Amino acid sequence: MRRPFPAALAATIIATAIGATPALADRAQANFRGTFGDFGSFGATSSYRGKEIVDFSRPLAPGTILIRTSERRLYYVLGDGRAIKYGVGVGRAGFAWHGTRSVARKAEWPGWTPPKQMVAREKARGHIIPDYMEGGINNPLGARALYLGGTLYRIHGTNAPQTIGHAMSSGCIRMLNAEVIDLYDRVKVGTKVIVE
Repeated sequence: MRRPFPAALAATIIATAIGATPALADRAQANFRGTFGDFGSFGATSSYRGKEIVDFSRPLAPGTILIRTSERRLYYVLGDGRAIKYGVGVGRAGFAWHGTRSVARKAEWPGWTPPKQMVAREKARGHIIPDYMEGGINNPLGARALYLGGTLYRIHGTNAPQTIGHAMSSGCIRMLNAEVIDLYDRVKVGTKVIVE
């Protein structure tokens, strides 16, 4: 029987793997709590075991991103009947959405400015979140972000890896930091993103 991998240890390993200094890795483990309510403490563990290349028969152009929210999976279409399948966290009840967008902007270690609606919603729940948070290992947006045009939503990393495979966000699509870096390096501004 597999035992759950401790999330704090995962945060340290990811921090080290993506080039954070040992001090930052230690801080990531010490501070790992999945804070800020919305990104918040989440009592489940993730059964996700990593990205994989899979057969993919849907006729989409190579480079397209397809997010199947019911599966909690993101597919990056390679072409020739193949895709990379990543695990994701998706919008919780009342925050799920569907549609077609494109990547409008990309950012490494993005800063986070929570929407006013989120600040108010979290305040009502007793959580105070900052008006702005610098990018870095403790930032809820993680290592990379792909901003979806015409929305407040992003495909981004997370400092709460246990949320992958669950519906718990305010509409953004979360990925493991190591995997969002992999996707980020493949994707160009203008890439089509289908969310269903």
